[in-house]
Amino acid sequence: MLFTGSVTKEERDGLLKQKGVTIWLTGLSASGKSTIACALEQHLLHLHKFTYRLDGDNIRFGLNKDLGFDEKSRNENIRRIGEVAKLFSDASAITITAFISPYRQDRDVARELHKKATIPFIEVYVDAPLSVVEERDPKGLYKKARAGEIKEFTGISAPYEAPETPEIHIKTDETSVVDAVQKITDYLVSNGYLS
Repeated sequence: MLFTGSVTKEERDGLLKQKGVTIWLTGLSASGKSTIACALEQHLLHLHKFTYRLDGDNIRFGLNKDLGFDEKSRNENIRRIGEVAKLFSDASAITITAFISPYRQDRDVARELHKKATIPFIEVYVDAPLSVVEERDPKGLYKKARAGEIKEFTGISAPYEAPETPEIHIKTDETSVVDAVQKITDYLVSNGYLS
């Protein structure tokens, strides 16, 4: 049985002067997800918005440190992230997630969790061609994957299922970080999530 508490979502939204929403950035490694997420978080905080970013560093080394990188663990990783994002957004935070989240079905599960809780879920496809992300390769992961040193690496030896109908599509080989943040911010304003 779920204990509901005494503070309503409407009361919290009103006092914080904002509505909770999850912004789910998905894309290949080195596509620009974390860079955009960090810049977006900074921008929204400067607008005095209660914002929190979830990414590999604050999830994989804590909540999900018991998970590996096989398909089952990746599924569970994204399921947990979806649940945590939902909780933050239920608390009226603008929650930004930056994860490869390679499987469409896992992202759909996260979206459905939010839908059942009547919490907005905005999927942002951070898109860059494989040739571009391999050239960026800040951690040398693509090079290791191509050499066979990393098994099941998304985009090389494991699939990435691109979103079919994301709310926002950002091509990072054509769009600056500043313009990407503005595009997301404009979407939030035009859909009533920011005033």
